[in-house]
Amino acid sequence: MHTGRVLAQGLGSKVTALQNLIARCRRDQLRGARTAMHSAAKDPPGTSSRVQATDAPVIAKTKALMAGVQGVQSLAQGIVHWAPPAAALQAVAEATADPALSQYGPDAGLPELRQALRDKLAAENGLTEVDVMVTAGANQAFTNVVLALLDAHDSAVLFRPYYFNHLMALQMTGGAQAVRFGPCDPASWHPDLDWLEAEIQGNNPPKMVVLVNPCNPTGVLLSKAELERAAALCASAGVWLIVDNTYEHFTYDGTSHHCVSGPNVVNLFSFSKAYGMMGWRVGYIVHPLPTTGAAADLSASLDKVQDTIPICPSQAGQLLALRALQEGRSWVTGQVQQLQENREAVLDALTPLGTIGSGIADAKGAIYLWAALPPGCEDDEAVVAWLVREHKVCVIPGTSCGAPGHVRAAFANLTPAATKAAAAALKGGLEQLVREGPAVLRPMQGTAVPAAA
Repeated sequence: MHTGRVLAQGLGSKVTALQNLIARCRRDQLRGARTAMHSAAKDPPGTSSRVQATDAPVIAKTKALMAGVQGVQSLAQGIVHWAPPAAALQAVAEATADPALSQYGPDAGLPELRQALRDKLAAENGLTEVDVMVTAGANQAFTNVVLALLDAHDSAVLFRPYYFNHLMALQMTGGAQAVRFGPCDPASWHPDLDWLEAEIQGNNPPKMVVLVNPCNPTGVLLSKAELERAAALCASAGVWLIVDNTYEHFTYDGTSHHCVSGPNVVNLFSFSKAYGMMGWRVGYIVHPLPTTGAAADLSASLDKVQDTIPICPSQAGQLLALRALQEGRSWVTGQVQQLQENREAVLDALTPLGTIGSGIADAKGAIYLWAALPPGCEDDEAVVAWLVREHKVCVIPGTSCGAPGHVRAAFANLTPAATKAAAAALKGGLEQLVREGPAVLRPMQGTAVPAAA
């Protein structure tokens, strides 16, 4: 009996040892499998190739550049220095307690605002037989239109220099390789409509043509005849014409803004600039009704995009837009008239680069001036970086608009006194650049405007 107990204990210890050995082996196998799995694992997933092919936002890049230097004055971003009408702001403040303001609204916008816009379009722009969709700014309006009207393989025309966010929207939606860049006249900076006619009458016309009137970045204002010719050319081949009228209220020297309409024409507008509503994000799409012969599903297609992206624009922003409209066109005119002093100061700052029509675009609209840099300064990003670091003033490089060797200067974002100071700094920098030549840029050469963090 004693011997049996001893044998049982010995056998039990051997079983335990064997179990421990098996457990160790299993642990080692699991470690080995995990190590092999880690060593065989692929790199982390990447981002969209469409977004990788999209240009970096130049405004964010210039802000990052300015953040590294104290005391920089900006003539870069296209904003205005005034706030919305005081009565409109007060109306929104009083409405904030209304629970309806916090609810979703109709996809296409508040009915009252849409009707007020139809009235405005008929009275001020001569646009009838159209409907309106309110959006979160004109950039979202353009993106809605691109998504609703184009497939990735469809080509769209942008004229160089183009508005950078228009190209970004086309790139981001998969159309980067299908963009056709049309030329502008090198002296007047008006789009070359003879080139457009040849493209449209060719064997493979584009599906969309984009114009900005007045133009961002050049400030060039298109005539009624130019708009009508572009619309007729596009209509002749079943091509969409998209006209961005963001700066409709900003015209100078006795000129005026015109709109064009048709079953193939979509107009875009914004409240951001004229009414000082940049942060409120309100714009609108004006599209033709089916009664004009336009595509029967145009409105429904735009609705699908709208419901997918914002659902609806901000209710508070739309209320502010409605109340701002009620202030009347005279309120806007009064603000724009005050920009003349700013415009003259920045134009004077650019005179080291040439004269109007010879080095400087004849800008009759918008809030920008456009100029060619001296020969040898094609690296305009280096010029911008040099101006920021050496002269503490910032402008936009023409490269961001597809036109290297140029700069865009904004004149509405600062008060008159601040604009004069910024313009003086810019003129001093440009005088040095012209006097000493591109050699002053050598420390900056190859240094692109930094991407935003």
